[in-house]
Amino acid sequence: MRSTAGTHPAPGRLGVVVTARDEAAGITATLVALRAQTDRDFDLVVVDNGSSDGTGDVVREYAAWHGLPRWRVVTEEQKGTGAAADTGMREAAAAGAVLLARTDADCLPDPGWTAAVRRALALSELVAGRLVPRTDDLPVSRPRTAVLNGAVALAGAFGRVRPGNQDDDFLGPYMMSAGCNMAVTADLYLRAGGFPRTAIEDVHEDRALVNAVRRLTTRYATYDDVLVRGSTRRVAAWGLVRTLGW
Repeated sequence: MRSTAGTHPAPGRLGVVVTARDEAAGITATLVALRAQTDRDFDLVVVDNGSSDGTGDVVREYAAWHGLPRWRVVTEEQKGTGAAADTGMREAAAAGAVLLARTDADCLPDPGWTAAVRRALALSELVAGRLVPRTDDLPVSRPRTAVLNGAVALAGAFGRVRPGNQDDDFLGPYMMSAGCNMAVTADLYLRAGGFPRTAIEDVHEDRALVNAVRRLTTRYATYDDVLVRGSTRRVAAWGLVRTLGW
């Protein structure tokens, strides 16, 4: 992993995209984390992916209460994280963002996340951040935290040898980039074709985007100070073995 220490931030408008489906009960924590960013010069696009619990209203009320006119909600009825994320990224770019970052509605970006994203995008056109487990939503023991961190490393190592990630047309090695903590220039996102508009059960849109980018440039890297804390709800519901298979 690289660090952005000492790097000047990339210039231009930053758009942050959050995908959400039925997250009314928990999305406020993500909004609080975004409002607490040290660099608050960004647009926020929350994509309500067909929620039935008023997720969009929670976001609108939060933005109105705190006077955040650059925060808005768009709706995508086509179910799937790929479709929702693609809608959000294209909406942000159409509104003038030249830098794009994505996280999810059950994640907590570190207070320095947007600042680190800007610095990383001065060095790379596609940025993968570091993902660590949240400890505030579900109790996670130290041993389980170590196992989860090891599982992420294992998944990245498997991705580098996975047959589907091998092709003579690729310009550089595979890089795992979790959709809940990644950033890309708007220009590269559009040239690569964006996230496939699919459900994650069919296609992992983050892996598809990375492989599309690998056909265009070698300017991509992982940065340890682009930090997001992700929910462990999936592990709690599925168990570690099934989550690793996913």
